[in-house]
Amino acid sequence: MKDSDQQTMRLDKWLWAARFFKTRALAQKHIELGRVMVNGQKVKNSKNISAGDKIHLTLNSLPYLITVLALNHQRRPAPEARALYEEDSKVAQEREQQKLLDQASRITAAYPDGRPTKRDRRELDKMKRQW
Repeated sequence: MKDSDQQTMRLDKWLWAARFFKTRALAQKHIELGRVMVNGQKVKNSKNISAGDKIHLTLNSLPYLITVLALNHQRRPAPEARALYEEDSKVAQEREQQKLLDQASRITAAYPDGRPTKRDRRELDKMKRQW
């Protein structure tokens, strides 16, 4: 490989190596659907990224804002993959809150008549007030 190949990498391959997707095909599909943006712009699968690029990713309706720290052309174990990027803490916190709200809405959907009991409603209200 040339030196320039070590400093850049295809976006779909990096997303796969960083373990955001199980396959490159899934990464490519998300990119084509416009769920992945690099430095605020929609891109193609073949977009070359380098360290310092910011990737905005929507995965399972949850937002991610990632800064690329390093490139790795091989898929490595999860702890090593986490070293390839740094996540924006504010977006991560928003995502966790969204997960909790989604979980709470699934709890209310679990009732066959569509209405939680009075006790369940109090617990849901308490959780919502905390946010």
